[in-house]
Amino acid sequence: MMKPAILLLEDGTIFRGTNFGIEGEVIGEIVFNTGMTGYQEILTDPSYYGQIVTMTYPLIGNYGVNIEDLESTRPMVKGFIIRELCKAPSNWRATETLNEYLEKNKIIGLEGIDTRALTRIIRDNGTMNGLITTNTDIDINKKIEEIKKYQIEKPVEEVTCKQPYSHKGNGLKVAVIDLGVKTNIIRSLIKRNCDVTVFPANTPADIILNEKPDGILLSNGPGNPKDCKEIIENTKKLLHSNKHVFGICLGHQIIALAHGADTERLKYGHRGCNHPVKDLKKDLTYITSQNHGYTIIPDSLDKEIAEISHISMNDGTIEGVRYKNKPVFTVQFHPEASPGPKDTAYLMDEFIELMKNHGKEKC
Repeated sequence: MMKPAILLLEDGTIFRGTNFGIEGEVIGEIVFNTGMTGYQEILTDPSYYGQIVTMTYPLIGNYGVNIEDLESTRPMVKGFIIRELCKAPSNWRATETLNEYLEKNKIIGLEGIDTRALTRIIRDNGTMNGLITTNTDIDINKKIEEIKKYQIEKPVEEVTCKQPYSHKGNGLKVAVIDLGVKTNIIRSLIKRNCDVTVFPANTPADIILNEKPDGILLSNGPGNPKDCKEIIENTKKLLHSNKHVFGICLGHQIIALAHGADTERLKYGHRGCNHPVKDLKKDLTYITSQNHGYTIIPDSLDKEIAEISHISMNDGTIEGVRYKNKPVFTVQFHPEASPGPKDTAYLMDEFIELMKNHGKEKC
């Protein structure tokens, strides 16, 4: 029998449900994801480090968990909130249930609450901290003070690789700066025959450039981009190298900051695999996978060196930038998907083509 558990938000709102995964107590930043599927990729996406994720789709766990769809080696979320847990999944690829996976990885889950009501609170009031606990006899006021003080500390340092590693290919050499890279970004490059080397986030620029890559990719990752001061300075040096550079999500924001632009926090972020984005050059709208809480401030971009290439059709925020003075382009969404549609995988192909046209061998 599942044990009672509660969610306490920093504004004092309480939701009562039941526990799955492990018992205990955890504080994190409460966010919501609007995807109908993809919970396994969401749990293991490093961009969710320090956060408690709420799924807006009601039934979660119906196809279990397998070892092939992980986006990192372990879950990165601090907690998981759902409306209803499927206890008997049905899928030929499944090796365990969602509950078993969370138990094994020591992640606390909460089910049985009104996730629509929780989502509306976040949409109306903005992202906030919260606590999940199986100890229902707590001092509410004391806990609220503790919840309010919570901050995600040095998230990129926590999720980046500790040493460089490589996937040898027979094509172009790509250096990936691991800010919290999803496995499918690396898979997407390998699929295109690239020789990929992944570097820790704080690797000095000269070490990366000494490897003579044909292109550099700055990956997705967690946290506030302005906190990545050392990475921003390294990025400035990489941008001066005249290498082809592609930025995704956090990488997109860091490249903008390295060009002198500014970023700000969104009220409740973009998280889901159903976000419409318009490619302004193609005059086409694509459905994208997204996971971010910050955005580039449009007026902060220097129009002499940068132009907006993609915009969100939901709120008009910047979703892509092309730089006029360097072979550099970036997107806020995830062209590699996982989870989500692969409508914008053409951007990975474009990165390859740009490197090829720089006089290098066919990838």
